Amino acid sequence: MRSERGLAYLTSDEMGETDRVAIEEYGIDVLALMENAGRAVALVALRMLGGKAAGEDVCCLVGKGNNGGDGLVAARHLSNWGASVRVVVSGERSGLKDVPNRQAEMVEKMGIPVLGPNDGFEECSLIVDALLGYGARGNPRDPIAALIRRANASKRPILAVDVPSGMDATTGTPGDPCIAAKATVTLGFPKTGFLNTLSRPLVGELYLADISFPLKMYSAYSVRTGLFEKESVIRIG
Repeated sequence: MRSERGLAYLTSDEMGETDRVAIEEYGIDVLALMENAGRAVALVALRMLGGKAAGEDVCCLVGKGNNGGDGLVAARHLSNWGASVRVVVSGERSGLKDVPNRQAEMVEKMGIPVLGPNDGFEECSLIVDALLGYGARGNPRDPIAALIRRANASKRPILAVDVPSGMDATTGTPGDPCIAAKATVTLGFPKTGFLNTLSRPLVGELYLADISFPLKMYSAYSVRTGLFEKESVIRIG
């Protein structure tokens, strides 16, 4: 853990323990955390679209884990707000883990297309990167690596969910390849890797989202009080 300007920046392992405490000790359901995270992502996406989703094309690139689930929640909200949304899954649809799979089922019932990794997305107004979360280490492998390269080559603005895919959340070291985001919405706590000067050009504008962690969890890290007093998503970088 590192502290800067009254904020605690957590390592990947510390973030994993924080999630465990929220779920096991406070009884906060994973679906509730995911819902809060995905809505926060959608709010920043809306800001990047100029405050209006109607008439915009958004593509959400999702991995098989909970980070992908956050992206699927964002897809639902953006569709409800009027955007034309498609979801591109990084592998076989059947490979999604249990909770993200439930989110994918909701998305499909809404009529949002759920596509495979070889489908197109480069013409979208905005790309949401929900491929890899804070626990990922090492260089991404195909098909995720190919999706990262395609996203970067598209020159479309990219919004990263929690951490740009391909970046080590603890060290900030970018893998080969790594998403180059215009903005990142980090969830609950910022990550120590964001303090590395190497990571800053790839993180872009940095936002911190309240996903309903209890105040006692912030107090444990001596985080300043009233962090989300006015807004549930705040810009911190």
